Amino acid sequence: MLKRKNVFILILIACLLAGVFYLFAATGFNNFTVYQFPPQSSTQMMGYMLKTTGNKIILIDGGTHSDSDYLKEQIKNAGGHVDLWIITHPHSDHIDAVTDVLLDKDIRVDLLYGSLPDRSFIEQYEPAYLPSFDDFNKAIQGSKAYKDININDTISIDGLKITFLAINNPELVSNPLNNSSVVFKVSSSSKSILFLGDAGVDEGNKIMKAYPREILKSDYVQMAHHGQAGVSKEFYKLVDPDYCLWPTPKWLWDNDNGGGYNSGSWDTINVRKWMDEIGVKENYVSYNGLIIIK
Repeated sequence: MLKRKNVFILILIACLLAGVFYLFAATGFNNFTVYQFPPQSSTQMMGYMLKTTGNKIILIDGGTHSDSDYLKEQIKNAGGHVDLWIITHPHSDHIDAVTDVLLDKDIRVDLLYGSLPDRSFIEQYEPAYLPSFDDFNKAIQGSKAYKDININDTISIDGLKITFLAINNPELVSNPLNNSSVVFKVSSSSKSILFLGDAGVDEGNKIMKAYPREILKSDYVQMAHHGQAGVSKEFYKLVDPDYCLWPTPKWLWDNDNGGGYNSGSWDTINVRKWMDEIGVKENYVSYNGLIIIK
């Protein structure tokens, strides 16, 4: 028979082990690393990779043709296998590099998620992007990995929860492809990120009407439309982020059209002020190079 002192010690050890296990589960099992890719040319672009503790790879968009080689290198360095690829919308600065990767036989893509508009929609409202759209469509037909997203779809992958809050919005014909960006939240016990693609004010307003603040609240937010002419200040206030991910080249960050700081017509400087007013702790801007957040 165990003595009362020994029983107490065993209980204490069990409690300590349970606490250690809980702490590791909260910060280890469900943790994920975020990679914000830098532009490989002067063109704005967007590309992210998420890597889980179990080495599952999730990609978000990819950039322009100029970003293709860099993107392929990052994927191959991570094992050459993409578990999930999310496409926000079919603008060339988001999908052209994806098209190139899908044609690379050395890279395997298990699942490609998107919410693409009809070709006739692009032909009517943004015909300049038809070549990129057509090339991407050919590539995904060849890959056989593409799947349409439904509103409020949820994916769980290696401890991460991905919830899709907005998809293609054919009724929004102002700023049409941007306002049809797939918007989704990635969350685990360690952190949460709201990805906005190039969502504009109209899509942002639609999302605010559809979801309460606690759904939108996130630790990190990917700045809509590269940080300018995206969602409203009211939207960002609801998200209330501690950190911002800016897929933004230096000229756009500085609103520089060639005439120096704040010489352009973009809204970046104003949006940067919004983030200061909201109390953001740090801005991670892609022109600074590859950014890794653990």
